[in-house]
Amino acid sequence: MTQTVPVRSLTAKGERTRAKIVDAAADLMFRDGVAGTTVEDLCAAAGVGRSQVYHYFDDKTELVRAVIERQAELVFGGQEPHLAHVEGWESWEAWRDFVVGTQRRAGCVGGCPLGSLASELADEDELTRGILVLSFGRWEGAFRDGVRRMQDLGLVRADADPAGLATTLLATLQGGLLLCQVAKDVAPLEAALNGAIGYLRSFA
Repeated sequence: MTQTVPVRSLTAKGERTRAKIVDAAADLMFRDGVAGTTVEDLCAAAGVGRSQVYHYFDDKTELVRAVIERQAELVFGGQEPHLAHVEGWESWEAWRDFVVGTQRRAGCVGGCPLGSLASELADEDELTRGILVLSFGRWEGAFRDGVRRMQDLGLVRADADPAGLATTLLATLQGGLLLCQVAKDVAPLEAALNGAIGYLRSFA
């Protein structure tokens, strides 16, 4: 993913400290939300002082943007092995099983780390919204490439719209993750993904 949050030139130690701050902030914001995360909470969680936080980030907004990019990497990094090498319907089923298994192991808590941030921040400043757009766009692009691969393999009709199908897959996934979080049960998520794959199959 192209870096959109400016990063100062840092030593190796500085990079580790910055990453530790971003990781701690991501965990807190996932649990308590952006508004519910204070700098004091962050300092305690990361084991750093306020001066260190503001050495690496001009303000909380800049930190939030770094968290968005971190969560996008985390979410997409887990799914990329399944989406980057689509070889047939079993690839989509393996992706579904990975997503459902991830939520099952998490106890259906928190939903999508990126989606949770988007619901809280989408109406904030344009730069933050733009980073969210890029993050979701990368995810949607992986779905689109997967559909195109299915077309290349002759498993999906040539007249199918990869962009539209990618949007459907991403939207269904996000809705399924939200229902999974609310119900504290993976069944709605599994049903949603089965429906999305079934819809894709209708273009076989």
